[in-house]
Amino acid sequence: MKKILLIEDEPMMAELYKDGFSKAGFRVFVAFNSKDGLKIAKKEKPDLIVLDILLPAEDGIVFLKKYKKFPEISSIPVIVFSNYDLPDVKKEALGLGVKEYLLKTNFTPLQLIDKVKEYL
Repeated sequence: MKKILLIEDEPMMAELYKDGFSKAGFRVFVAFNSKDGLKIAKKEKPDLIVLDILLPAEDGIVFLKKYKKFPEISSIPVIVFSNYDLPDVKKEALGLGVKEYLLKTNFTPLQLIDKVKEYL
C-alpha cells in the first residue's frame, strides 16, 4: 500500500483529503505543521508528500528547505497543494524541486487523487 503524507493545517481540509486518499487505497499520515511533517516523513518514509504552503510557524517553503537536508527523505516527491498563489513563492517551490504547484480552488478531491496517482 502506497503511503502519502498530507501536511495541511486546516483540520476540515485535512480530514476531507485524508478520507479521499484512504478510500482510494492509500495509507495516509497527516501533519498540521512543518515540524511534525518532517518528523513523520523521516519516520514513515511516505511515497509522496502533499504540502500546503500556508502553515503555522514555518511555512511550506521552510519545510522544503529543511527536507532537502535529509538524504533519507529528500528524494520523496512533493506536490504543493495550496491556495497561496504568489508567482515568487511558486517559483521558489518549483526551484526547490516540487513536482507540481496546484491551487486548491482548481482541483476537486478526486482530481487531486488522480494527480497523485500520476507520480506513484
